[in-house]
Amino acid sequence: MSAAGRRCDRRLIQPPSAASENSVRPRLRAAWTLPQEAALRHNGGSTERGERSMTEQQRDLLSQLAEVLGDKTAVIEDLPDGRKRMWSFAEFEAQANRLASLLVEHGAQPRDKVIWCGQNSPWVVAIIHAARKIGVVAVPLNYRLTEEEAAYVVDNSDAVLAFVDAEFAGLFQGIRPHTPQLREVLIYDGTPAEGQLAADELIPSMDASELALRIEPGTAGTMIYTSGTTGKPKGAVRTGIGDPEQIARMIEFYGYRPDDVYLTTGPLYHSGPSGFMAIAQMLGNTVVLQKKFDAEDWLRLVDTYKVTSSFAAPAPVRMICNLPADVLAKYDTSSMRVMIANAAPWSYALKLMYLEHFPEDSLFEVYGSTELGVNTILRPEHQRAKPGSCGQAAPGVEICLFDDDGKPVTDVGKEGELYVRSASVFTTYHKAQDKYEADRREGGWQTVGDIAYVDAEGFYYICDRKKDMIISGGVNIYPAEIESALETHPDIVDVAVFGIPNEEWGEQVHAHVVTRSGATLDAEAVRHFAREHLAGYKVPRSVEFVTEIPRTGTGKILKRDLRKPYWEGHTSRVV
Repeated sequence: MSAAGRRCDRRLIQPPSAASENSVRPRLRAAWTLPQEAALRHNGGSTERGERSMTEQQRDLLSQLAEVLGDKTAVIEDLPDGRKRMWSFAEFEAQANRLASLLVEHGAQPRDKVIWCGQNSPWVVAIIHAARKIGVVAVPLNYRLTEEEAAYVVDNSDAVLAFVDAEFAGLFQGIRPHTPQLREVLIYDGTPAEGQLAADELIPSMDASELALRIEPGTAGTMIYTSGTTGKPKGAVRTGIGDPEQIARMIEFYGYRPDDVYLTTGPLYHSGPSGFMAIAQMLGNTVVLQKKFDAEDWLRLVDTYKVTSSFAAPAPVRMICNLPADVLAKYDTSSMRVMIANAAPWSYALKLMYLEHFPEDSLFEVYGSTELGVNTILRPEHQRAKPGSCGQAAPGVEICLFDDDGKPVTDVGKEGELYVRSASVFTTYHKAQDKYEADRREGGWQTVGDIAYVDAEGFYYICDRKKDMIISGGVNIYPAEIESALETHPDIVDVAVFGIPNEEWGEQVHAHVVTRSGATLDAEAVRHFAREHLAGYKVPRSVEFVTEIPRTGTGKILKRDLRKPYWEGHTSRVV
C-alpha cells in the first residue's frame, strides 16, 4: 500500500444503527453476482481497479422485480392538467422489453450507443432499462442545448439510434445532417418529423417477453456528457451497474426501505436525479415522475403520493420554500424521510428554510459528481452542528487531499485537492482517455479538481475549485465553452468568463469583454450573440467591458484574481 493510501482517509462510515438483514441485501444479492474476475481486487489492504468492468447482473433486475412485485406500481406520471400514466412492475417490464426489441430490430448491437432525449416520463425510464437489457450504452441528451451543441454530442457519442420525445423532433431534424452515423430517430409521445419513425406505432407490435440475450461483462452502461474545460463536453463512461456491497451499505446508511416512494426533482439527463432514481428502483420503490419542475406541483405530488424520498439541487428547493405561506400550508410534507441535497452546495440558510417545512431528520447532504459518484455524506444530526461541511467519507469511499507538490495533506484545516478512490468512480471519458488520465494519480486516486480541507472529526469542507467551473442552479458550466463562442464575434478581441455569487442560483455566469477599437457593442448584444450559439443557461447574466484581461506570462487568464473582489465576505469560494 502506498504512503498516500496509509495517510489518507479510509473511514468506512457505518449505518446509524447496526444493519439488519432486511430485504435490501438479499434483493441486491439476487440481482447481482461478482464474477471471478471481479472489477475490484483487494491487494494488501488497498483497493485497486481490475478490468474496470465493475460488477454485472446475473439476470436483468427489472425482470426479477416484475416477477416478485407484479402489480405493484412501478412508475407514476401525474401531470398538472390531470393526465396520468401509471405502470405496474409487470407492465413496466413488458414495455421495456418491447422497446428493447424495437432497438434490436433497428440494428442496435451490444456496446452501441443510443441517445435519448426527453423530459421526465415513463418512456425515459424505460429506455434506460431497455438499453441495459441488450447491452447498449444509454446516452442522455440535455434538451436545453442548441442545435449546434446537440449535434456535437450526438456525433461525438457515435450514437446509432435516437429515442426522442416528440417535443424535440424538430431539434433532431435540424441536427440530422450533421450526425451521419445516426441511422434512425424514433419519436415517442407524439408525431415524428419528416424522416423520423413513430415509436408509438411500432412499440405495441413488439414482443413483450424478455429477450434471450447473453450480455458479456462490461458491456452495458451509461455515458453522461459533462461540460469540458477545453470548450467541448466529454462523455463520462460507466460500465456495469456498480458494486452491490457498496450500494447496499449506502442504502442502509440513508435508511432507504423497499416501501419508499421516490419523487424526481429535476431532469433525468442529470446523473444525480437518475442515479438516486436507480437506487429506488433497485429496491422496488414506486417512482413518481414530475415531467417539468414546478414548485407547487412538486408539493402536490409529495402530498398525493406520500413521497418519502427525493434528490434536489438548491434552486428548486429555494423555489419551494419561498412559496407563499398559505400555499405551503395546503400540502402535507411529513412523509418525507430522505432528501438528498446535492448538485451544488446548499447554503446553511437554505437548509434552515428546508427544515422549517420538512422533517428535521430527513436532510442528507452529499458531495459527488458524475465522474466520481457520491464521495461524502452529511447526516441529518450534523446539519446544524457542521455548517459549511459536505460531510464525512461515504461508505466504501477513500479520500485523500494532495498539495501542489503531489504530497498528501495531513494537517487538519489545510487545503488540498480532493481525490477519491472507490468502486463508484467512472470508467473513462469517451474519446478522451488523456483527460481521464490527467485527473488520475498512481494508486487509483481520481479528482474533479475541487479544493477542500478536513477538520479534526473527519468532516470535509469544499472551499474552492482548481478547475475553472461554474455551478449555477445545480448545473455545471465550463467558461471555456462560453469563451470559445464569444470569441467568434467580430467585435470581441478577448474575453474571460467566470462565476460570481447569485443568491437564487448560487453562482451566475459573468463575462469580462474586451472589444476592438471603435466597436459599439453593448451587454445585450453580447448576450444575444451568446444565445444564438449556446443553451440559455450558459448565456452570461452580466457583462462588463474592460480594457484588458489579466494573464500569466504563458497567457493563462488569472481567473482567481478576477473572481476575488466578487467573493469577498463569502466563507467559501464555491457557494
